[in-house]
Amino acid sequence: MSKEFENVIRLYKNFSKVPSIVGAHLSRDTSRVTVKWTVRSTDRGKNTRFVSSYILNDSLKVIADCGFGTDISNELLSAVSPNETYRAVIREERNQKDLKKQYLEVWSKNHLAHCIDLNALDLHGDVYADSEFGCLNWSQDESAIVYVAEKKLAKAEPYIVRKPAETPKSDSKETPRKGEEYIYRQDWGEQLVGKHASVIVVCKIESESFTVLDGLPEDWCPGQVRFTLDGKSVIGIAWSTEPRRLGLIFCTNRPGHVFTLSLEDDKALSRLSPEGMSVRAARLSPRGAPVWLQRVARGPHHAGHQLVTGNIAEAPLTVIVDLVQTVTRTDDGRDFHGIYSQSLPARCFSKDGKRIVFSTPQKNEIRSYVVDIESGGMVDVSIRRAAGSTSVLDVHDDVILAAHSSLTSPSQLYVARLPARGSEAEVEWMPVTSQPEVPAGLARSEVTYLQLEHADCADPVKSFSAIYLSPSVQGGSKLPLLVWPHGGPHSNFTNSYSFEAAFFNDLGMATLLVNYRGSTGSGEASVASLISNVGNYDVRDCHLALETVLEKDARLSGTVFLKGGSYGGLVVAHLAGRFPDLFRATVMRNPLIDLATKGHYADNLDGCAVEAGFPFTEEGPPSEEQLLAMRRCSPLVHAHKVKAPTALMLGSADKRVPHYQGLEYARRLKANGVATRVYLYDDNHSLSSPLVEMDNLINAALWFLKHLDQ
Repeated sequence: MSKEFENVIRLYKNFSKVPSIVGAHLSRDTSRVTVKWTVRSTDRGKNTRFVSSYILNDSLKVIADCGFGTDISNELLSAVSPNETYRAVIREERNQKDLKKQYLEVWSKNHLAHCIDLNALDLHGDVYADSEFGCLNWSQDESAIVYVAEKKLAKAEPYIVRKPAETPKSDSKETPRKGEEYIYRQDWGEQLVGKHASVIVVCKIESESFTVLDGLPEDWCPGQVRFTLDGKSVIGIAWSTEPRRLGLIFCTNRPGHVFTLSLEDDKALSRLSPEGMSVRAARLSPRGAPVWLQRVARGPHHAGHQLVTGNIAEAPLTVIVDLVQTVTRTDDGRDFHGIYSQSLPARCFSKDGKRIVFSTPQKNEIRSYVVDIESGGMVDVSIRRAAGSTSVLDVHDDVILAAHSSLTSPSQLYVARLPARGSEAEVEWMPVTSQPEVPAGLARSEVTYLQLEHADCADPVKSFSAIYLSPSVQGGSKLPLLVWPHGGPHSNFTNSYSFEAAFFNDLGMATLLVNYRGSTGSGEASVASLISNVGNYDVRDCHLALETVLEKDARLSGTVFLKGGSYGGLVVAHLAGRFPDLFRATVMRNPLIDLATKGHYADNLDGCAVEAGFPFTEEGPPSEEQLLAMRRCSPLVHAHKVKAPTALMLGSADKRVPHYQGLEYARRLKANGVATRVYLYDDNHSLSSPLVEMDNLINAALWFLKHLDQ
């Protein structure tokens, strides 16, 4: 084993030991903080999730660390009851035959009060624990919990089937449906495979009785459900399933509804949100007022959201925070570009219910804000001890928990007391957890924000941003440069901790993270500007950012690598084909190579038409004009010009960009004499399962190092 190879393995192992905060919860009296973490476990081949606890005094200072962490890896969902009498857990276990079992557990302070085998009940399929549908919520009186699960599939049998001569009597009212065994059932696509139709389930704790709620239209798929304050209804989000299900994860443009459903005998259903909207994160204030995020249910997969409150059946909605075209100013004089978060904290209100605390990407950082519901006034309350990103995790009794991190420092938890109305800018943050240790090289690295603009340009939007992460160098050492455009395309890079960026940084590579035009966090005008300009604005922006850092940083050697996944792979493939002599080597993860053919198979095929500048429709005859437009803006048309050795990391279970795209690209590169290697994993679009992530990141590093001096 070479010394170079050993160094890559060593660095990966070192960074895999750094835990990340994924959640935090305040106790009822705000004296105790429970923190949820995740950390890679390379020997086990899986991520370990664990919790740790801390005791705070009245000044919110940590006075006790409650010992070692507790492994919660087999907990899908958990929720503490309002008075902290109980803790509910949805637990998943597998037996020796690898058969999955799910249990509902209810713990009191001193013992396990209830343990119910959900599979044995046979009322529904798997409980949903994903970020789109998943929920576990207590009623205020602590008598019931509500969650969402897969709807039980009706039994089916062949048209001709031999049955016993004497059929035993059965209490089952379900008659198998003949000839329906092979009816195709759509699911919700990437990372939601197997989730077809959801149901709301209410469990009465004392009697251990379960009710699968009816009363919703057949073409509604509910999720994110919680009890109303009186416990007589539930409120949630429902996505429309007709005329078809399109991929939901990372796609905030799917039509849906905010609804309330009565638990009484009348099963009264009310729709709170207007038609034609995509909605998310319905929350109830301490006063019972509903609040949610919404945007128009069409256009790019992700864009800005309004923060609204009200009931469309009673009066027009009140817009608390509106869309922002370019930039506006907060009450404390800071730039604000709109809301681009995909959710709100589960608890996000001040004690009196008059203010909301939330976080959202803003250009190069995640920023946190307090918004006055009545006036719409907004104050930036982000942690400012160092540059980085602040994400609010929990708000209770006017105490806020937030995680702060940067590209050079992993997650650290902070706590603050929410100041009185009008004084929010005076917020004082105090650390709860210590900062995890990282290799010294990363801590010495520098993060620079670049605000770039095309000169002498007639484009309606000319500016964009980038983040430049550069390691510390000794003596006259020179640095190779890794150019890395993000996927999406409507997402963005922020100055927050990234395992991947840290790994390549400690390998001695400077990294240029480009938020090209079309990225979120910079206003709606920027998001919309990329439409019809795919393969144009994004490529020109990356090229300008590359030229800028090569000119400004004399430590760069001139060796430039390309790295990108999904839509970032599209940008990388364009750059490699249009500037073939600029780049030494390329690594792509599930790259989008051809919009025209991706649209036939992907779970989010609407994006191919939208990004090419056409409204998405499957009605009427196929349009040759649209197919040609999608092909012309695809990097496939430049594949024959590529010179840089290229490694492709593909997922055979990818529903977002089918792996056939990467295979076709690899065949064309090989046919033109380009050194090419393909890795095919039994994984989905993100390639984030632990063993797959380890293999593709280490192989990416070795690919770059192999071609460093060639």
